[in-house]
Amino acid sequence: MNYIFGPVPSRRLGRSLGVDLIPLKTCTLSCRYCQIGATPVTTMLRKSWVPLDEVLRELGERLATIDKPDYITFSGSGEPTLSSDLGRAIRSVKSMTDAPVCVITNGTLLWMEDVRRDLMEADAVMPSLDSAVQETFDRICRPHHGLRVDRIIEGLVSFRDVFKGSLWLEILFMKGYNDTQSELDAFAQAVERIRPDQIHLNTVVRPPADANVEPVSKTWLETVRDRLGPRAVVIASFDRPDRADRETTADEVREYLKRRPGTSDAIAASLQANCTVIESLLQQLASSGDVRYVEFQGKQYWERVRQ
Repeated sequence: MNYIFGPVPSRRLGRSLGVDLIPLKTCTLSCRYCQIGATPVTTMLRKSWVPLDEVLRELGERLATIDKPDYITFSGSGEPTLSSDLGRAIRSVKSMTDAPVCVITNGTLLWMEDVRRDLMEADAVMPSLDSAVQETFDRICRPHHGLRVDRIIEGLVSFRDVFKGSLWLEILFMKGYNDTQSELDAFAQAVERIRPDQIHLNTVVRPPADANVEPVSKTWLETVRDRLGPRAVVIASFDRPDRADRETTADEVREYLKRRPGTSDAIAASLQANCTVIESLLQQLASSGDVRYVEFQGKQYWERVRQ
């Protein structure tokens, strides 16, 4: 399938079935930590990027072959709010299934009234905020020149004022970038204004676009959690994922790597498969030139070879 992926296990969303409305690396940002690489040209253009009828046809076919997922999730290869079809897509999904809908967004366009309107019928929205300081935001996210962090925060505040669903704000920390006391103070002020239901604290856990990027420590994330209060939770995984046994195929491994790199352990946990089997399939895919491995923070990650 071109536009539907999963279901995949998610710590926050359970079994999540992904819907991708955006071509690969079409985004408002070119984040240094992005797991699918740098954005060649950032954009703020909202338009219909892919044929929505085909997306919905694929979704219907997938839903007919699986148990009901815990969430239908709009995310994937780019920034979903760049799709002018997003509102219609959410409404269409809700006419096809009673599974709740979540939109994972970088949050940069919520100052636009039409974007906020498109998101209103989602059950959950997960925006990110990587810094509340313009200079740091520019260093981390390398945004489109039309984006200002104060405007982004105002958009999040305006959305919170009208959105009745769950708003879960993600903050991703990078060593040497946004891990100072002054950054934390700025985050605390922004969070107080945005009033998210939950604050998800994360760091770099997969090979990033910028190979020099490093994660922060678990201790730092716990410090941030304590500062931001009971709504804050550390979602970054510092442990090896659980393994399970299940028959799987090279196509499933290839599909997993289509949108994110992963260790053999993580792939095995996601696909509920034996790690030895996954490693064998990865070697097959590497021999055919479909995937390759890279080193990050002392771990071996597998990623898809872009054609």
